[in-house]
Amino acid sequence: MKAMVLDTICDLSECSEPLRLAELPDPEPGDGEVLIRISACGVCHTELDEIEGRTPPPALPVVPGHQVVGKVEKSGPGAIKFQPGVRVGVGWIHSACGKCDLCKSGQENLCAHFRATGRDVNGGYAELMTVPESHAFLIPDVFTDVEAAPLLCAGAIGYRSMNLTGISGSRKLGLTGFGASGHLVLKMVRHRYPGMNVYVFARSPGEREFALELGAVWAGDTTDESPEKLDAIIDTTPVWKPVVEALRNLVPGGRLVINAIRKEDRDKEYLLNIDYTEHLWMEKEIKSVANVAGSDIAEFLELAAEIPIRPETEVYHLEDANRALAELKQRKIRGAKVLVIG
Repeated sequence: MKAMVLDTICDLSECSEPLRLAELPDPEPGDGEVLIRISACGVCHTELDEIEGRTPPPALPVVPGHQVVGKVEKSGPGAIKFQPGVRVGVGWIHSACGKCDLCKSGQENLCAHFRATGRDVNGGYAELMTVPESHAFLIPDVFTDVEAAPLLCAGAIGYRSMNLTGISGSRKLGLTGFGASGHLVLKMVRHRYPGMNVYVFARSPGEREFALELGAVWAGDTTDESPEKLDAIIDTTPVWKPVVEALRNLVPGGRLVINAIRKEDRDKEYLLNIDYTEHLWMEKEIKSVANVAGSDIAEFLELAAEIPIRPETEVYHLEDANRALAELKQRKIRGAKVLVIG
């Protein structure tokens, strides 16, 4: 099979082509697994974190990619959930132990044996991949393959982040950073909570304009003060400055939800600007989002189909994965980037 492969950790500012196009043996599904012929795979900032070593793969080489859409080609022994030809999706969660207290309570995203698609096992920047059938999800017919891909991570993690804010109804939500996940949260909120006002903080004028097009009531720079204090803010950025600036825009008792698997070190010194009285006092909270559970993906796909949510996408061929990653690093973003395969 054809695949884009990561061989070594590198700094993308110095390495313009971290992935190489390779021919790999076709994988075979093991016990309880299905083999998927891939048609589309989203490009996520987490791939940058893998390539640059903030969340490095445990072994190299590896095939990245964890927003995977394709059709079941073959089932392994004991896999009975899907017939060949059924269209399914795979997200960041490839597997968990299924036996610990966290897994049994539905918190498999926190399992010590959590394995991530495209990091701990080969992922979707390829023509074929395998996954446990328990972590393959039916794709609703309303979506094309390209539309469905970003829903599996950017959408699902945004859904989890929104649930973790603890707010609903006619409240005030902030989004700092406005890429793939942020724009899907805004689309979801406008449907679920039509009385909720959404305020967007983004460094890029283009992202701010895009947010207003999608229905944000206000859009400003990362360091701007929002017109009103906000009940909750979701941070989808890879850096620290938006965290500090978001905290001062919260109401007393407000919550900042950090939707990032890792933060970069390049502006870590900005944390020294935290003033306890302004940023943290009055029972403000900070909560991180760790991975996704299978239930996040299943529930969000159902909700997205009901709305329906149509992600804004930029499409690339598999062989152009390095260009898509470079543009993501440079913040050349409008919606979600998706590779098409085959």
